[in-house]
Amino acid sequence: MIFTATFLTSCVKLLLIPAYRSTDFEVHRNWMAITHSLPIKKWYFENTSEWTLDYPPLFAYFEYFLSHIASFFDKNMLVVENLNYASDETIIFQRLSVILTDLVYAYGTYRCCCSFQKSWRADVVLPILLITNCGLIMVDHIHFQYNGILYGILLISISCMIREEYEASAFWFAFLLNMKHIYIYLAPAYFVYLLKNYCLKGGPNIKYILPKLAIKKFLSLGTIVTIVFLITFLPFYDQLGQVFSRMFPFKRGLCHAYWAPNFWAVYNSLDKFTYLCLSRAGFFLRKNPVASMTGGLVQEFSHQVLPNITPLMTICLTGLTMLPALAKLWTLNKHPSNFLRCIVLCALSSFLFGWHVHEKAILMAIIPLSILAVMDMNDAKIFLLLGVVGHYSLFPLLFPTSLLLIKVLLLILYSTYSFHSLSKIYPFTFCNYSFPLLNLWESVYILGLSVIFLYENFVHHVLGMSDKLPYLPLLLTSLYCSVGILYAWVLFYVRFLTRTNDVTVKSNKKIQ
Repeated sequence: MIFTATFLTSCVKLLLIPAYRSTDFEVHRNWMAITHSLPIKKWYFENTSEWTLDYPPLFAYFEYFLSHIASFFDKNMLVVENLNYASDETIIFQRLSVILTDLVYAYGTYRCCCSFQKSWRADVVLPILLITNCGLIMVDHIHFQYNGILYGILLISISCMIREEYEASAFWFAFLLNMKHIYIYLAPAYFVYLLKNYCLKGGPNIKYILPKLAIKKFLSLGTIVTIVFLITFLPFYDQLGQVFSRMFPFKRGLCHAYWAPNFWAVYNSLDKFTYLCLSRAGFFLRKNPVASMTGGLVQEFSHQVLPNITPLMTICLTGLTMLPALAKLWTLNKHPSNFLRCIVLCALSSFLFGWHVHEKAILMAIIPLSILAVMDMNDAKIFLLLGVVGHYSLFPLLFPTSLLLIKVLLLILYSTYSFHSLSKIYPFTFCNYSFPLLNLWESVYILGLSVIFLYENFVHHVLGMSDKLPYLPLLLTSLYCSVGILYAWVLFYVRFLTRTNDVTVKSNKKIQ
């Protein structure tokens, strides 16, 4: 099934080669040009283009590798001065490079599926849920990025953890961090789980951590992670400050160009609503454009009524919201589902409260949750809710009207299969009638997305609001989706904190 799903999905991706592409297409073309044309010491200083290299060095090496293959297609795409270069050969190469590197994601899916005992849910449902994820298709194969290979590495690391291959799991996660540093939000879950289940002798007891610490295992993990970072960063040892300033650009502002549906979307909306109310009442306030934070620009903004938020505040808030999950993980046994749930909560906490969060970061929670969805009915409910809302929240990234039908079909097809297959796994009947996994209010909320969609794409224009309030649809989408994601986070958190230990994994390392 994995081969079939990968082949059919790849065919769809090939059909999307001529589709709209975002500025990220030029970003990655420019990174190939930088790594191919300049000596390594200049990679993180080059600024001919506004799209400077801001990923960790291992991803830069990946771009360097791609550039040598790209030279056979069109050498002009590797000239740094050729800004916004997009020949037919360049488009074909870059699109194909994403499709081919998705094979890493397919392999990661295979590894995770093999970690289950053979069954319909493991051999059919799970691979389809992972391989055909509509969010990855929208973000990578229309908008344009290389998330498939990154999530493939994450799935490989997760599969190693399930199999109790702890050193291999640590290696692949360290490898992933050196490809894209945003995955550092998952690091606390890895640290706690590995410390407790691999590095400690006996059960968790904070009072006796040092006496129980298996020094050799602890040093082994530390050595693996350190070596990966040393090899990656060693060529840049004399310019680490420059590298980290590119990787962590805190001057980009609290929110991305288009609001991610998180806590700050609610905060920003409250600030705008309060500003409008007070200004109508005659209070003197700062005269900032009401729609400034949804203007599609990446820059710093000041709130008009509510206190301004700093990067340190978001870091502290993100850390605090992760702590209860990490503490709970420490008390639970080593069943892989506990680790996966903590990963999802860390990903959601960072998405909801992090600094300059991108909409596509919701996939960091949805993809691991796909695995949990075939393991537990309650997790399946959260997956269905978060999957529909999270994937819908990606729609603003694909704003051309020509993509309207494509993105709607992708979401409907994926969501329909998700509801159908998971309802088959977890049938619930009452008086010979079948009921959906979601309750009435959750179902109504999901249906409310159609109202938001109709307003954004039709009613807003019919009412002539496009010139007066051009970013109102975006604000409504972010605010509405943020309510659903916050609800899913709270519900998932409560269930995790109140759960007891799962059945332990059998000796063959396959999940029951």
